[in-house]
Amino acid sequence: MSDPNAGPSDPNLPPTPPQQAAPAAPLSREQDVQWGSFAHLGGILGFLPSLIIWLVFKDRGRFTDTEAKEALNFQITLVFAQIALFIVTTILTVITLGLLSPFGLLSWAIWIVGVIFSIIAFLQTKDGNHYRYPFAIRLIK
Repeated sequence: MSDPNAGPSDPNLPPTPPQQAAPAAPLSREQDVQWGSFAHLGGILGFLPSLIIWLVFKDRGRFTDTEAKEALNFQITLVFAQIALFIVTTILTVITLGLLSPFGLLSWAIWIVGVIFSIIAFLQTKDGNHYRYPFAIRLIK
């Protein structure tokens, strides 16, 4: 059996180029709202769901592009907060010989705040309304 992408068998003819994939169809309004809201809800799991949704659907729906960027920026902000808290907790634990190690429980507070705001954002965007987090470093514009 021959390869369909191999081209003609005549060595004097140039090989046929591989077929290009057709661009993905734009999202319907319902799909656009659905994926935009899922980008916020995915924040419960971290920044990866928002990143994946934004990368896959950013060119297919304006609402999804806007909301996935907003969700991703918020999740990146939470990651920065976790890293900063880890550094501060490590330094304070070393300086105080472990007396301030419960300070690390704030990590759970950051996660809970992320879950709460992700659910609030999901509930707003599932009806087609835009949501803007009250605090977020907006790195992705």
